[in-house]
Amino acid sequence: MYFHYGTSETEYLKAKDRVLGDVIEKIGHIDRETDTDLFSSVVHHIIGQQISTKAQATIWARMKEQFGEVTPESIAASDTGALQSLGMTFRKAGYIKDFAEKVKCGEFALQEISRLPDDEAILALASLKGIGVWTAEMILLFCLQRPDIFSFDDLAIQRGLRMVYHHRKIDRRLFEKYRRRFSPYCSVASLYLWAVAGGALPDLKDHAPKKGITL
Repeated sequence: MYFHYGTSETEYLKAKDRVLGDVIEKIGHIDRETDTDLFSSVVHHIIGQQISTKAQATIWARMKEQFGEVTPESIAASDTGALQSLGMTFRKAGYIKDFAEKVKCGEFALQEISRLPDDEAILALASLKGIGVWTAEMILLFCLQRPDIFSFDDLAIQRGLRMVYHHRKIDRRLFEKYRRRFSPYCSVASLYLWAVAGGALPDLKDHAPKKGITL
């Protein structure tokens, strides 16, 4: 399943920002996979922190092979050492085990998250061990498909903004200007900024100052 958006979102962004509109035209529609199961999405994001996408995929494949369906019950019934043996750190295994136990016993009302507004959902997810604000924002975007997520802590988003708008640095004030411009479709804008940061338009370069050069 892919993040759902269409012409209403892209036409709105094109009307609000000619430069981003040109990027949207050049790249075309972006298919970005989502994970509709909230529990497995949280686990998947904990696994993926500070490791490569390939390593994350390898560990996730092992987990699915080990447990079949990744559920609170299956994870809670396992021990931390068994989780670690799949290739993750002991700390991450502990985070995942703690999360599963809290969901299983009802201490953390996971299904309530989908009914909360963005800011409250982010705060609730970030209260979990191993989940920070950035991870919570990614869960809202790639699992719950919230339409207006724009993460200041995402380095690729900042890189995309520098490349598209020729900025040398993205501070909070400048970031918030773009958030207001792209809202209520910041999530779609994020997809295109990620694509640019990943090299989708080779003629666009990062304008960040070279290391060792001070402004």
